[in-house]
Amino acid sequence: MVVEVGYAQAWDPDTRVPWRPISVGEARERDAAGLPYVVVYRAAGRQAPLEVRLVSWRDHYVGLWVYDSHGRRTYDLDMRLLDDPARLLRRYTVGWNYTGPAMAEFDEACPRITVELFPDGTGRRTEEPRGKRGGSYVTVPRVRDDERWTDRPDFGQWPLLSAQVHGLTKPPVFELAEVAAAADDGSGPAPATCWRPPRPAQPGPIGELFRPGARVTDGYHPEMTVVQPRRIGTLRVPSGLLAVSGPDSNDGDGPHITVPVPPGEHVLEEAQARHTYHCEWKGSQVTRTDTMAVRVLVSEIPAATWEMALRPDDDPRLLRENGIFGFDTDGATGCFADAGAWEPLLALFERGLIQADPDLGPDEYEGISDSMYLLRTRDQASGGELAAFATTGDGTYPVWVGRSEAGEVVGVVVLVEGMPQLLPEGGATVGA
Repeated sequence: MVVEVGYAQAWDPDTRVPWRPISVGEARERDAAGLPYVVVYRAAGRQAPLEVRLVSWRDHYVGLWVYDSHGRRTYDLDMRLLDDPARLLRRYTVGWNYTGPAMAEFDEACPRITVELFPDGTGRRTEEPRGKRGGSYVTVPRVRDDERWTDRPDFGQWPLLSAQVHGLTKPPVFELAEVAAAADDGSGPAPATCWRPPRPAQPGPIGELFRPGARVTDGYHPEMTVVQPRRIGTLRVPSGLLAVSGPDSNDGDGPHITVPVPPGEHVLEEAQARHTYHCEWKGSQVTRTDTMAVRVLVSEIPAATWEMALRPDDDPRLLRENGIFGFDTDGATGCFADAGAWEPLLALFERGLIQADPDLGPDEYEGISDSMYLLRTRDQASGGELAAFATTGDGTYPVWVGRSEAGEVVGVVVLVEGMPQLLPEGGATVGA
């Protein structure tokens, strides 16, 4: 079987057309420079591609999308280049088993199997026999080392990885596709619909959430106006190491996240926004103020940059699109605390909130009302404190660290729900 091989700078999954085709020589140059490019494999007489390989070495990423004869993606393989330059981790795979030719691509009822693998030998296999509309079965995948990792071929030496899927019994014969002339000068960005390498979650307009007058939307309310941040006292961190963690999911290994800060007292704040909506129960317009984020304010200097805080073993190269690292909670609760007194502060949290110990004095345990902050504990020996706050659910919450132009920590923020979107200045709203 003859398989035509073409190169391009990007691939549009909506139209299934390569964007800005390039020569094999230019593709080789992009490969050596680590720049993104795609390889498209086609068979004569078939409109849909056999597979599309998506490469971006600077992002430690190689992807593979396999298509059926109806143009539907049936298999997605996400590979990552980590510390060994000679092999790739099969980080993530998902296979769709369409039940008939009329089923749309990615139909929610389409059965699928997803496998996630990690370099430490762990993983997870999720089977959804009725797609997203039904239940799922989660197991530990039994994967050999040679199935977890694959050799990294040299440029131009990649096999047709979907050959067996397409029923090819003999090695295909590869032919280079002719390069069509680009319709532009090649300087503009790819259309928004084109593939791009996966990126971890981005910080978004965190600083604007604490700027009174800024207009945002949380996805539920079309327009919200940021009000003055609400100050809820201070937090003592005499050790100079701020812990951000889920106090309800302590695994004995200490706090989930730690951030060095100047020793001393730092302000606790809530970022709040006001919005008006029609309340069906009252039959009238209602105005309310909601908390969007909590913050430890280290300095009044504005943050020039924001970064996701990481644990020592967190590897951003493993994150998929909008992936996050952070602290885990099973009780919709997080906390800021002095890491130097973590164990005694956590013990006070459990005695006060869980055991309701009547012997705790107000200098050790203090409830906080009418706030996303729930309570405060204080270690008498060190003076370190813990302030617990509510989130809007269980799961993993990223911790965002703001830094000044000089690189100093000026604030540590946790969004209690999702990241709001900043609306343009003036009266217009998004989509208006």
